[in-house]
Amino acid sequence: MNILLDTCTFLWLASSPKNLSDSAVSLIDAPSNQLYLSDVSIWEIVLKYTTGKLPLPEPPRIWIPKQSVFFQLTNLSINSEALFRSGEIPPLHRDPFDRLLAAQGIVHGLTILTPDSPFADLGATTHW
Repeated sequence: MNILLDTCTFLWLASSPKNLSDSAVSLIDAPSNQLYLSDVSIWEIVLKYTTGKLPLPEPPRIWIPKQSVFFQLTNLSINSEALFRSGEIPPLHRDPFDRLLAAQGIVHGLTILTPDSPFADLGATTHW
């Protein structure tokens, strides 16, 4: 299975794994699954860190790549199709980060690993 980590899922995986569901841990640990971290999540983390809303042990430029290598995450770049799709999905949820992550999941056929229900409302396949 190809799995896109929601921003909170990535943060929990890296710093608070007790917050992950048993099912999420099983999917993350399954060697046959490919895990993705989106540039959208990196952008969200950087912005929250910069405004002081998200403390991290190191600056994002250092911390995120370390975590990505440790957990063997594949980077998912933002492409124009996902940008267009983010504006075409139902206007049920206004958070631009969630909308773009949902659009990436749809465009790339990825299951989003998230505890947040808005992703499914936006048409993305989710699991928790």
